[in-house]
Amino acid sequence: MFVASLQSGSNGNCIYVEAAGARLLFDAGISGKQAELRMEAIGRDIRDVDAVIVSHDHRDHCACAGIYQRKFGLPVRMTGPTREAADARCGLGKVDVREFTAGRTMRFGKVIVDTIPTPHDATDGVAFVVKAERKRLGILTDLGHVFDDLRDAMAKLDAVVLESNYDPGMLERGWYPEHLKARVRGPGGHISNLEAARLLKAETGPSLRWVCLAHLSEENNHPRVALRTHRKVLGPDLEIHVASRHEPVVMPEF
Repeated sequence: MFVASLQSGSNGNCIYVEAAGARLLFDAGISGKQAELRMEAIGRDIRDVDAVIVSHDHRDHCACAGIYQRKFGLPVRMTGPTREAADARCGLGKVDVREFTAGRTMRFGKVIVDTIPTPHDATDGVAFVVKAERKRLGILTDLGHVFDDLRDAMAKLDAVVLESNYDPGMLERGWYPEHLKARVRGPGGHISNLEAARLLKAETGPSLRWVCLAHLSEENNHPRVALRTHRKVLGPDLEIHVASRHEPVVMPEF
């Protein structure tokens, strides 16, 4: 698999995955212009993408889905409830959505995409496991909290893009009002660096080749802080990358 994070964070999310002849974009939270430029930067043409798969209705994941279809002719996939909520939130415009059901599987040629319902405070949100040629990639962000189906999904992964959103100390010391702090650390918000690291340590198996830490908060986290926490829990051996809020990051192929 070829995997690249085009951007990750509250300012917009988009991940490209290429496997077994299928080319997929997960989420559409960056502009059409930036998506096209960043695909060019990693040596790909956005017009070759087979589908855009949207995880949930928050703007940083869905805002530009209609633009991707109208500008580049890309098929868009969302659940029915996500489509309704995304249109209300973002104004998708005329977009032909091919709906899927949360918890069900999609197929793109030889590639299988499992969808995992999450407790994140979105409408019908999902995370993903992409399977092709006996390899498994997790795209696991905007999780809410650690839950049983998430633990089960982690066990057989070969690589994972995993939410590592905030450092608890930075969140507590930061400027967010208390209700927003409670939302971030609550059961419908995000998982912290420490929660992500402990999840990796407890639930992944020997097949895991690398992890990409994703959806880092700009205000309540920092790449060095996230890496330090993960190294403290996981030790020096696991290959760890950090997705950028501003530029593409290409992962090692596997």
